[in-house]
Amino acid sequence: MKTQSMSPRSVTRALAALMAVAATVVPGTAHADEDDEPKKLCTIKDSRIDESSGLAASRRHPGIVYTFNDSGGLPQVYALGPDCRTRATLTLAGARNRDWEAMALGPNGIYVGDIGDNLDGAWPYVTVYRIPEPSVLRSQTLRATAYRIKYADGPRNAETMMINPRTGRLYIASKAFNDSLYEGPKRLSTSGYNIMHKVADAPFYATDGAFAPDGRTFVIRGYWEAEIYRAPGKKIADVSVPSQKQGEGITFTADGRSLLLSSEGVKQPLWQVPVPANALPARTTGASPANSSGKDGAAGSTRGSKKFSAVSLVLVAGVVILIAGLFARRRGS
Repeated sequence: MKTQSMSPRSVTRALAALMAVAATVVPGTAHADEDDEPKKLCTIKDSRIDESSGLAASRRHPGIVYTFNDSGGLPQVYALGPDCRTRATLTLAGARNRDWEAMALGPNGIYVGDIGDNLDGAWPYVTVYRIPEPSVLRSQTLRATAYRIKYADGPRNAETMMINPRTGRLYIASKAFNDSLYEGPKRLSTSGYNIMHKVADAPFYATDGAFAPDGRTFVIRGYWEAEIYRAPGKKIADVSVPSQKQGEGITFTADGRSLLLSSEGVKQPLWQVPVPANALPARTTGASPANSSGKDGAAGSTRGSKKFSAVSLVLVAGVVILIAGLFARRRGS
């Protein structure tokens, strides 16, 4: 009996069909770039939050992001859950919301920057407040510690404040046509003035910024884009930001692999944007840090391994068919 052979064209068609099946049945294979696109996480529906000007992702409470209202509002910080629902309201006792513009998490608490100066010099000094991050997340009043801030080269309008999580050092970026990045003293003092000195230029019209959780990089955003730096003056990546009504807030997620962005306005969405590959934190060999949703950060890598395994099996099957077809063809000739 003569063995049925496969022509080279038939083998090619079989392999193409297998690859099409692989792209269809294995999630993420056909459109691997979809995970790199900005996505809306949720919408802030709390009517009290209508001018979100800053963000800070908690590393103590997985999935929690802090925000506040711009100038003239109550001296309060709102803790938002992964669904953007307000989980707690923290009132700063002894603080005043003259022109709150930025916030950051430091080694010893939550910092809020009353650093706005729309008249570019109307205020002889500005103030940074600190409250401890509560171990139990519930609405409460916390006594604020105040630090008075001055710039070595004169008053500045600013909306960007960052705290290095490793050193606790304060950084502020001015908001103007010739923006500058200023560095504070090693330790802030509650007496006298804390003088900020220029250490580098800053992006045009900076509206917010944040250090990565490991303290090795930081991001500064404007209305149209964001930039990631390894150190002052050493940019390593550009980040496109989604279109927003008045985009001002930005922070890293707790695992440092994404950025969260907010905007002023009522019922504005919270966006998540992936950090470019060359600016990602180094992976540790221990337990993966929790991401912004509070789930194990290793889940993404596990899914990736499963995708790779499935594709590999399909390709191996294709090679087997190819060899079998050529062998049958040889026997039949």
